Amino acid sequence: MNQSRARRAPSRAGMTRPRPATKRAAPPKKERFKMFCPNPGPVSLGFAATLLVLIGFGLIVLYSASYATSFYRFHDSFRVIRPQVMFAVLGGIGMWIVSRMDYHWLRQFAWPLYGCVLLLLIVVLFMPPIKGCRRWINLEGLPTIQVSEIGKFAVILLMAHLFAQNPKQTKSLAYGIIRPAALILPILVLLYLEPHNSAMVLVCCITGALMFAGGTRVMYLLLIGGAGAAGIAGIIMMRPGYVQERLSGWLDPFSDMLDSTMQTGQSLYTIGSGGMLGVGIGNSVQKHGWLPEPANDFIFSVLCEELGFVGGVTCIVLFTMLIVQGIIIAINAPDRFGFLLVIGCIAQVGFQFLFNVAVVTNLLPNTGISLPFFSSGGTSLLLLMCQMGVVFSVSRAGNKKRIEQQEQETQKLREKMKTSDKISDFDSDFIE
Repeated sequence: MNQSRARRAPSRAGMTRPRPATKRAAPPKKERFKMFCPNPGPVSLGFAATLLVLIGFGLIVLYSASYATSFYRFHDSFRVIRPQVMFAVLGGIGMWIVSRMDYHWLRQFAWPLYGCVLLLLIVVLFMPPIKGCRRWINLEGLPTIQVSEIGKFAVILLMAHLFAQNPKQTKSLAYGIIRPAALILPILVLLYLEPHNSAMVLVCCITGALMFAGGTRVMYLLLIGGAGAAGIAGIIMMRPGYVQERLSGWLDPFSDMLDSTMQTGQSLYTIGSGGMLGVGIGNSVQKHGWLPEPANDFIFSVLCEELGFVGGVTCIVLFTMLIVQGIIIAINAPDRFGFLLVIGCIAQVGFQFLFNVAVVTNLLPNTGISLPFFSSGGTSLLLLMCQMGVVFSVSRAGNKKRIEQQEQETQKLREKMKTSDKISDFDSDFIE
């Protein structure tokens, strides 16, 4: 009986114990950032002072360059400067608000903003043309919006987001070159249809700067830069009459002063009339109907006529100071995303300033590009000042981190000093 039971009973030696269920590791949760920082760091005073001087300088020069044409066309000398001052005030408020934001909070809008810009660039193509181009959303009762200005920041935000994800991947051809090129290609095509050649060049330059700062191999950048330049040249060459006119006017700016080269030729006359110290603020002659677009693309020419060589160099020095201070803020950014955001915003200001000055001095062929913080355009000034608010946000975070590190180092130094004092007291007691 006992033997039968023993046979029926399973042998425990051969049995395998059930393994305890292992818990799977939960996927890492994405860090959520609040919109505003509770205790933002201090503002970089040097960058703030340079920016405020540039904005104030720009408003003064804009009024001087615009009051004549405003009075001739609309019998109102303040027609251009009045909305510009209003947008400058709104931009200052927006810049202060954005500066108190946590810039990481903007990262979630990288893809949605990119999609909205593509949609708006399509909508622009169905708007009534202004001066032969479809670049603005113009609705009754609302200010005109130039979508390409929003598109520049959308490119900056998206590229900063992508290049900050995995720095090692940016060394590869797929992630460092092909992906950024594929993302800006639809924007370039839509800008070409407007047409807006200067915005196409700016978008390519901003993307190239972010690719370089993001860690793309220089060899790849040179290859894509050459291919991109050849592609843009090929696209522009599809308009043979337009290109031939621009190139011939660039090589001989006084060849057709009544038509195709009037802008460049009058711009050079305006700059040369200023001499060393200029004719005085408000005393420009060329702005009285001789120089086209004195309050927009060629405002730097009026500045040089009224303030002379000294005024032009002062403007260049101010922009150079702003760019250098912005690069320093980027270097001191607390993380890679903030570094790339600042590089993109400063690259936009730097390239736009460089191209505008090069065009009005005939170093580059004439194309419509405005001077940041100087040229008329309320929405452009508003958006640009808000972008400077992003730079301030990164600088606040970097300054806060640096102050915290200094406080930690000071605390460690104090603890070491206390420990050394205790040891010295013990040694003196032991000797006694």
